[in-house]
Amino acid sequence: QVQLVESGGGSVQAGGSLRLSCVASGDTAFTYSMGWFREIPGKERETVAIVYTGDESTFYADSARGRFTISQDNTKNTLYLQMNSLRPEDTGMYYCAAALATGLVTKSKDMDYWGKGTLVTISA
Repeated sequence: QVQLVESGGGSVQAGGSLRLSCVASGDTAFTYSMGWFREIPGKERETVAIVYTGDESTFYADSARGRFTISQDNTKNTLYLQMNSLRPEDTGMYYCAAALATGLVTKSKDMDYWGKGTLVTISA
């Protein structure tokens, strides 16, 4: 079992930055695909960025590539999402998730563990 707790959401103006954090506890000795998903009102949950802890390979959604950076600090069991050049369309609930895996897992339906989310609001 893995528990995930997100933080770092908030309200910023367009063009600003936020850094989301996700602290993992429990069975963190295994390798996982860990990442960020978001729910935007009226849309399905979408993948934002994923990292495979085994080799640090990454996946980014087209909307995130070039603006967001996913990273991990294994000493703190913490996953980060640095979000720059934020846009109003980035507004939504951001969730941290993990899948016990041997490679990149990018689909929300394949994730095993979820945090409760942190809200990001970007104003124009």
